[in-house]
Amino acid sequence: MSLLRTSNLSKVYRTDTVETTALNDVSIDIAQGEFVAIMGPSGCGKSTLLNIIGLLDSPSSGSYLVNGEDVSGYNERKRAEVRKSTIGFVFQSFNLIDELTVAENIELPLIYTRMGKAERRQRVEEAVQRMNIGHRAKHFPQQLSGGQQQRVAIARAVVNAPKLILADEPTGNLDSAMGEEVMGLLTELNKLGTTVIIVTHSLRDAGYAQRTIKLLDGKVVEGSVPAQALL
Repeated sequence: MSLLRTSNLSKVYRTDTVETTALNDVSIDIAQGEFVAIMGPSGCGKSTLLNIIGLLDSPSSGSYLVNGEDVSGYNERKRAEVRKSTIGFVFQSFNLIDELTVAENIELPLIYTRMGKAERRQRVEEAVQRMNIGHRAKHFPQQLSGGQQQRVAIARAVVNAPKLILADEPTGNLDSAMGEEVMGLLTELNKLGTTVIIVTHSLRDAGYAQRTIKLLDGKVVEGSVPAQALL
């Protein structure tokens, strides 16, 4: 069953003098429970596609369906509702708030829901234990290693039990050992049924995915291929 599907999706950025096509007629279909890597050179449209999938941006043309519903024309309020209920984000730069503790950072997505305080605390406790950072719950981000900060970011992404996790270069700021740990965590989440989409330059990271979508100049090329075939 498709979790998300794009058809003839395009994104064009315009100024008074320049028109730049970031995505050109992109059609992809990702099923619930898949682990998919999106690869391609810098400037090929990977992050633009991830932003549209994550409803952080809207397409210039084409359709985008989530659970069979076309969300491409949603306004920001409706996009935010879908993000809160369906999507978790993991960023290369972690995007943690330095003034908040680990537990408070993880709790943030829940504060924007109507969830009671007791349930929020229980969800946070489950998330920190799942990511093996319970002993760091009261620490601040600057007291953590890069790998630990990314564990916090993943815990924040999964605390509201999303169907979909979007990770933009999740190991980009980590050494190889910590990167393998993070990819292992994403793999475990996928095995539990969460759909995972990563944008990556790393063939090794793409090897964790079940298939890879390759982009070049804003277009899908060669269709989708088994990730291992690229290693």
